[in-house]
Amino acid sequence: MRDGPRRARHNSAVSKPGDNPNDAARPIRAAILTVSDKGSRGERVDESGPALARWLFDHGAEVAAAAMIADEQPIIARTLEQWSDAGEADLILTTGGTGVSPRDVTPEATLQVLHRIIPGFSEAMRAASLAKTPFAMIARGVCGIRRRTLILNLPGSPAAAVENLEAVWAAVPHALRKIQGDPSDCAKK
Repeated sequence: MRDGPRRARHNSAVSKPGDNPNDAARPIRAAILTVSDKGSRGERVDESGPALARWLFDHGAEVAAAAMIADEQPIIARTLEQWSDAGEADLILTTGGTGVSPRDVTPEATLQVLHRIIPGFSEAMRAASLAKTPFAMIARGVCGIRRRTLILNLPGSPAAAVENLEAVWAAVPHALRKIQGDPSDCAKK
């Protein structure tokens, strides 16, 4: 699964399940899946995946894996299953395939593998995007949990992918801690 991991520089972290709460948290391990027919055929350079990798690195996460695949629902679903079931990524970001063209099937593939849906992430991303463009209304990305991994569908445009991730990032570390078994109360003291 490793494709040149990048190390954290800042403080976005999640504790390992079962760790002592006083232990230092480790960086969030992310995987980036670019979904693009043209990109997978070598007809387009992937700009969204590298833009997300840079953003993650700048925000203290490490990229444990990255790949580009065609807009094929079974391939997308299989990759999401393999990456989340391997346990090497806390967070999987998909980029591309969330629009309304006939080949945009990333949300369907994601729904096929999720154990639980988290609609608030998708709602927050669309709300943030609507402040910039009315085309956000046709974004179909979904977000949720498979095993102990959070999966977020992001748009295919590099700028939109990063903007959508920024819109929800404040909640990602907390969500990951909870997904991975943190028993502490959510209320601030």
